Amino acid sequence: MTTLKSKLQEDLNAAIKERDELRSSTLRLTLAAITKEEVAGKEKRELSDDEVQKVITREAKKRREAAEAFAQGGRGEQAEREKAEGEVLAAYLPKQLSDDELNQIVAQAVEEAKAAGAEGPRAMGAVMKIVNPKVAGQAEGGRVAAAVKKLLAG
Repeated sequence: MTTLKSKLQEDLNAAIKERDELRSSTLRLTLAAITKEEVAGKEKRELSDDEVQKVITREAKKRREAAEAFAQGGRGEQAEREKAEGEVLAAYLPKQLSDDELNQIVAQAVEEAKAAGAEGPRAMGAVMKIVNPKVAGQAEGGRVAAAVKKLLAG
């Protein structure tokens, strides 16, 4: 078992013993998503820590989107629950980059792409190829794309 997955399992057991319903249900759902990912495809396999982290990131994103949808639908109680679940999952993810840090990385990538001959809005793909490995897991793709578009347009 991967170290991150076993940490989730240990934390789930602790949450059950502490009768922490929010943490235990969130961790259960996340572990179920990890197991589902492991058995997807033709053969069962163990996920690496990076793959487990991607599953946790995806689950956290679902919680954020659900919280927004519930808030827009006037269901504040469910929105708060989804936000709380997202915060539980955030503890297992690397620290997200601030807007300033992200903009610095994107600015460097834009310079690299210009040096390679890519300019204007068409350079988006080239810049994204440079930026994505640098910010993997630390910034959502939508945020990165928005920052790149803003810098290329400006």
